[in-house]
Amino acid sequence: MIWKAEQLEDLPQIVQELIPRIEHNVVQFRGDMGAGKTTLIKEIIKQLGSQDEVSSPTYALVNEYETEAGTVYHFDFYRINDESEAYDMGWEEYADSENLCLVEWPEKIESLIPEKNHILQIENQNNVRIITFQ
Repeated sequence: MIWKAEQLEDLPQIVQELIPRIEHNVVQFRGDMGAGKTTLIKEIIKQLGSQDEVSSPTYALVNEYETEAGTVYHFDFYRINDESEAYDMGWEEYADSENLCLVEWPEKIESLIPEKNHILQIENQNNVRIITFQ
């Protein structure tokens, strides 16, 4: 599935179409710095019914949100140096749970990503975000 977001106001509709397509609990968010990964995750968590303030877990590595759909974990692996750091913080337990795991910078933990997962790619083309979900 491919969507185009020309402005922030396009995100609620895109996320409304995206959520029912999520079949696996691990969703990789891929894109350059500033592509809009965290912004998209904020909208997903909001639409799942969380009242929490969503922020990037850049320093904490993981934030936990309670939603109407259950617990959602938001990971940001940008600052880790190698996969052992993700392993040491318990990544595999999170990934093996049935809880939704939204992962920024999954490239940093490539070999630890479960086989069944989704990839959401965000590309910026002339200030239009192209969002591809598989």
